[in-house]
Amino acid sequence: MAPVVRGTVVSVNTGRTRLVTVGARRVASAIGKAPAAGAVEVRALGLDGDEQADPSVHGGLSKAVYAFASEHYPVWRTLRAQAGVALWDEPLPPGAFGENLTLVGLTEADAFVGDRLCFEGGVELAVSEPRFPCAKFDAAMGFRQASKMMAQSGHCGFYLQVVVPGRLAAGEAFALRPGAREVSIGELFRVRVRPGR
Repeated sequence: MAPVVRGTVVSVNTGRTRLVTVGARRVASAIGKAPAAGAVEVRALGLDGDEQADPSVHGGLSKAVYAFASEHYPVWRTLRAQAGVALWDEPLPPGAFGENLTLVGLTEADAFVGDRLCFEGGVELAVSEPRFPCAKFDAAMGFRQASKMMAQSGHCGFYLQVVVPGRLAAGEAFALRPGAREVSIGELFRVRVRPGR
């Protein structure tokens, strides 16, 4: 039997599509998320006030909400400082990875496809798949090797499908209700980013 996993929403984050510079190009992106003030409505296709610039890779029913573990933030602060794009003690604000939910208590190793996050306010979200980095992630982190670092570390976060809509706010607790537990987000991510694929 799987151990009981409990956690908390550190921040609920939303963002609008805007033009960003990726290499030498200007492209539309909604990776820049910021913490919402108060509770946010969660619907089948995502959070009120949030957008996805490229629905071919983000959004839709199975990727309506993107979650990222706050436990990974210190590693990324260090990586950005080593890359010379930030100071050693410069904080990364919630939403820096483009995530809708910054969570504490659940990482890729403990999140399995089909698991459900049951929030105290009644919202229920099902773990669907890992997030895979792209050049927009490099731009958001401020250095070109960020996608490679995400691939190597496995700190990718995961997408969630909305099972029971409602409202979510920072500070809300959740419990994980295990699904079939056949493949974890970390395992699926490693298989998909394996060299030679």
